[in-house]
Amino acid sequence: MLEKFFHLHSRGSNLRTEAIAGATTFLTGAYIVFVNPAILGETGMDRAALTTVTCLVAALATLLIALWANVPLMMAPGMGLNAFFAYTLVLGEGLPWQTALGVVFLSGAFFLVLTLLGVRERLVQAIPASLRLATSVGIGLFIAFIGMQNLGLVVQSEAVLVQLGSLTPEVLLGLGGLLGIALLERLHVRGSILIAILGTAVAGMLFGLTPFPESIVAPPPSITPLAFSLDIWGAMKISLWASIFSFMFVDLFDSLGTMLAVCREAGLSDREGRIPGLSRMLTADALATVGGALLGTSTTTAYVESASGVADGGRTGLTSVFTALLFFLAAFFTPLIAAVPSYATAPALMAVGLFMMRGIGQIDFYDFEESLPAFLTLILMPLTYSIATGLAFGFVSFVLLKICLGKWHSCDPFLMAAALLSLISLLV
Repeated sequence: MLEKFFHLHSRGSNLRTEAIAGATTFLTGAYIVFVNPAILGETGMDRAALTTVTCLVAALATLLIALWANVPLMMAPGMGLNAFFAYTLVLGEGLPWQTALGVVFLSGAFFLVLTLLGVRERLVQAIPASLRLATSVGIGLFIAFIGMQNLGLVVQSEAVLVQLGSLTPEVLLGLGGLLGIALLERLHVRGSILIAILGTAVAGMLFGLTPFPESIVAPPPSITPLAFSLDIWGAMKISLWASIFSFMFVDLFDSLGTMLAVCREAGLSDREGRIPGLSRMLTADALATVGGALLGTSTTTAYVESASGVADGGRTGLTSVFTALLFFLAAFFTPLIAAVPSYATAPALMAVGLFMMRGIGQIDFYDFEESLPAFLTLILMPLTYSIATGLAFGFVSFVLLKICLGKWHSCDPFLMAAALLSLISLLV
């Protein structure tokens, strides 16, 4: 039955290999179970319920793409997108988290329509490579900055806005966790971030900085405080259109880029480099975002950590089935997850930020037509505490430069429309 459904033999795999690959993917990406509740919990959302929702959404979304598209991909609430949700929309703009969930729902719904119409890949092609790279780098800087703040390494200052915080035992432990991630990555150890989170938390407990959990296993907390609490009507305000677009845009090339890279590494592309079943993957991604918003979390997307499972031999959706099952089981370890302090998850944010900055070397900083919009995009995201603002300045500056240089005809109509919407959002 498994052979008939997943085509294991034709893809050069077997049950044992798929199980190992699924476990590897889970270990590599399971840090989201700790980090997502820590980030979204800053908005006032119930953290215990967030842990269950994170596990449930990751499990269901991963299972959906596994069974429908038969690919070894992991899906979960996206890093960067959860920071945008919490720190820009809710804490920055004062939006109720229920309305912010409505924004996520609408972005997913529009995403689904664009995918069914075949427009999604067309939108990706319209965005210059320099802006796509700068967006990833900017989000990485933003996430790393949040991690440093959560750790207490960087604190507010009335004189110079931010400054170095006190090197307390918690801060030193967090920096030790970051060093641990670096060493484990250098040694190519799977699940380096997860190991560092747990190791830092246990060290904090042993030193008396954090209490030990009263139990390890317990029934998952109810999702009632979050499920179906979104405010879709409140998210339809004109002032929130830019935020809806930002969620769409970031998830757009984030998920598509991940899908293309992982599937090519798994040998699932044809001779022309196309990925059969890509439409199903994109549709699953959009449905996962809509479903995630209904259950109570930010945008769900494909995870590049899926490549770790592919590297261990995963070639079919059966890999993701095992990953999904492990996320289901993780929901029963909420007492352990709840006991992990912020100084243990902060290094994970800094490490993810570092990973997202890898594309900066591909931006041509000697070409001002490309580098100035890219620079404004990546620097304004952390400095304004807003992914949307960075994107808006990037789009507007890129198109304005082309117009001033008489090269407006080289701008894609989709890009010009994005720049116009961005300008309106900045002026309103």
